Amino acid sequence: MALVSRSPPSFHVRIEKLQRRVGQNLSLNGVQSVECNAVSRSNAFGVRERMVGTSSVSWSVESGARVLGFDASGFKRFHGFVVSASPPTDDAVVATEPLTREDLVGYLASGCKPREAWRIGTEHEKFGFEVDTLRPMKYEQIAELLNGIAERFGWDKIMEGDYIIGLKQGKQSISLEPGGQFELSGAPLETLHQTCAEVNSHLYQVKAVAEELGIGFLGIGFQPKWGLKDIPMMPKGRYEIMRNYMPKVGSLGLDMMFRTCTVQVNLDFSSESDMIRKFRAGLALQPKQIATALFANSPFTEGKPNGYLSMRSHIWKDTDKNRTGMLPFVFDDSFGFENYVDYALDVPMCFVYRNKKYIDCTGMSFRDFLVGKLPSIPGELPTLNDWENHLTTIFPEVRLKRYLEMRGADGGPWRRLCALPAFWVGLLYDDIALQNVLDMTSDWTEEEREMLRNKVPITGLKTPFRDGLLRHVAEDVVNLAKCGLERRGYKEMGFLREVAEIVRTGVTPAEELLELYHGKWGGNVDPVYEELLY
Repeated sequence: MALVSRSPPSFHVRIEKLQRRVGQNLSLNGVQSVECNAVSRSNAFGVRERMVGTSSVSWSVESGARVLGFDASGFKRFHGFVVSASPPTDDAVVATEPLTREDLVGYLASGCKPREAWRIGTEHEKFGFEVDTLRPMKYEQIAELLNGIAERFGWDKIMEGDYIIGLKQGKQSISLEPGGQFELSGAPLETLHQTCAEVNSHLYQVKAVAEELGIGFLGIGFQPKWGLKDIPMMPKGRYEIMRNYMPKVGSLGLDMMFRTCTVQVNLDFSSESDMIRKFRAGLALQPKQIATALFANSPFTEGKPNGYLSMRSHIWKDTDKNRTGMLPFVFDDSFGFENYVDYALDVPMCFVYRNKKYIDCTGMSFRDFLVGKLPSIPGELPTLNDWENHLTTIFPEVRLKRYLEMRGADGGPWRRLCALPAFWVGLLYDDIALQNVLDMTSDWTEEEREMLRNKVPITGLKTPFRDGLLRHVAEDVVNLAKCGLERRGYKEMGFLREVAEIVRTGVTPAEELLELYHGKWGGNVDPVYEELLY
């Protein structure tokens, strides 16, 4: 299968048009081939970095803001980590000139950057609970916690109306998921040592304030004890819209919103072709497959085993088929930034933000929005902030923004929060490891990927695959990640000890919890709050 069957000049034409249109200084550097020394099977994707990419696309944000009408302060290169809880600013809502499809493609392409500028961004969520009752935190307790962290450790508060809904400090942010799940969106960092130090610092700060309030935090992928009726909703306008919409498009959407926690890593790409290679490798290994099996950690629902090792992973199968899933078109020869834009344009909208309010646009088309025909706000045109917000409402297994989000791992205890980024950095930031992953998975069929997606949440590493078990594939993949980290030269291999042990034993974290439940815990799920306490 050829990596890119079309010729690159068309992409340059788009960039040139965009440059003329918005007055931006877009410089394009070719990406030279990187030949791996390791012996591997024939290159399943044809060429290696043969396409001329945008490895050094530099945007003049201010001029783009003037022409396109978006808030330059919110248009950040790389991870940006604009707090998901934070509404757009009001000066972002007047478009002086219609956006075009080319602008949306250029927005994604602006994420390309040279290897020396690649960074690692880790995000993780956790469940807060009252230590005495194990009940989920109320918003009032969360507000007290956020205020305490802000005052003691120098974070800036993020407000929506009169409600504190998050914190920001430098390029880090803390935000709230719909059910009060506490999320750290880490800064873009250079090494895994820095990432793990950031996680440890965050957990220290949270624990220091939370303990005084009688609050604990649980590292698990799905709420183990409480039902939807027991979980308060956070006072954020976008969540009210989503809560009303989700039951219309799937049976498990509210569970996704209120009862799941995940950990993910955000990684860079140098060019369109590099993005394609990483996207394909991520989809082959991530969703309901290797990463899901290694980090499976959600076997309980409302106090009982639920029949899954990763209930969180299963939930995505019936959340909203229009905005989730495996994205088989990523494996088409013609795939690139344009194709992802076309996909995203066809995903139904959720909301827009105008005059300090979220406006319900559920089921409406961003294509109509581009020409001023959005029924909720007829005549108004979108800004790049609107496009950025729309991209956050799409939930495929790997998500493209101006970076790639490797999603699909259950939340877990602190020792696994560093293992997940280590796994993906070792595989995707090393050319040899990446090529070996592509070779290894090149003949996996769409049917096999779907089979794994359906079975891995139930059977984990013990899932039969071809002439063996998924565990055997996972062993090879973890070894590739180890070698990739070793070649990086930062002494980061130690962060993979946790997943290496899981592969060695073939026992997932969820299976360890089930063994405790049926044995030492005597059929009571409550001890999980101590077992997985941060």
